[in-house]
Amino acid sequence: MEHCCENPCVIYEDGNKVCTNCGTILGQIFVEDERRTYTKEEVNKRRQTEPSWRDFGPRTILPSSKIDSKGKVINSKKGVMFSRLSKIQRSLINSLERNFWEAKPKLKLYASKLNIPEYIIETAWRIYIEVAKKKLTMGRSIDGFIAASLYAAIRIHEFPKLLDDVSDASMIPNRTLFRSLGMIVREILPVLGLDYHPISAEQLVFLFGNRLGLPEEIKIKALKILKVTSKKGLSFIGKDPKGLAAAVLYLVAKETVFKKTQVEVAQAAKVTEVTLRSRVKDIKILLDYKYFTTN
Repeated sequence: MEHCCENPCVIYEDGNKVCTNCGTILGQIFVEDERRTYTKEEVNKRRQTEPSWRDFGPRTILPSSKIDSKGKVINSKKGVMFSRLSKIQRSLINSLERNFWEAKPKLKLYASKLNIPEYIIETAWRIYIEVAKKKLTMGRSIDGFIAASLYAAIRIHEFPKLLDDVSDASMIPNRTLFRSLGMIVREILPVLGLDYHPISAEQLVFLFGNRLGLPEEIKIKALKILKVTSKKGLSFIGKDPKGLAAAVLYLVAKETVFKKTQVEVAQAAKVTEVTLRSRVKDIKILLDYKYFTTN
């Protein structure tokens, strides 16, 4: 037993020998030829680095490489044999499994970039499975449907993320996302019994306020003004909720030491300065401007 502290407790974790009491890494575990595994429990127990168990598709892949796992060159006779085996293996995998094989890592990648919780990822995967089963991806962008499924799950759980955020993380144009999202809302969500909740200006007030570093009292006051304008007859129909949320935050912050420029607010809300000024003008016309200085 290696000694690193007064009461060493060494465990084997991720290929390292670690003391749980002082945190000292005492060395690495070098594994040569691992024994074969037959169950998912054995795979999880012997896993060292990357996961080797999949929920779909074959557990192993026969690559087209001419070098084996030990770095030796495969001779021509064995090369022909492995080529035939690889062809047979590909023929046994149906198109749905190949689709999932490509989609699952991309979904996890997009969700990781956006820090999306696991329960939303699970909902997004349920949506995409139904998309693939209905063959909506045929002749269309798979990446677009993956990103649209993720955004649909975000709106179902009312998580504070925008379509622009998903578009930036996946590097997919908004037009492609809109088209894929429309098909999901019409054809997939009713089948799964899921409700799509469009994002509201009230939800965006706190999201944009956090991006701008504004204190809670400003965000609460901006939310109050947004509700007052709605009661006084300002129609939100046809207006981008991002512009409305940005406008009330700009007006409230302008009268405090935390005031922000139009450029800063527009960039945080991902709207144009023209849109921001138009919404500010609408709110000022509806409400007496003194409201912002006296309330």
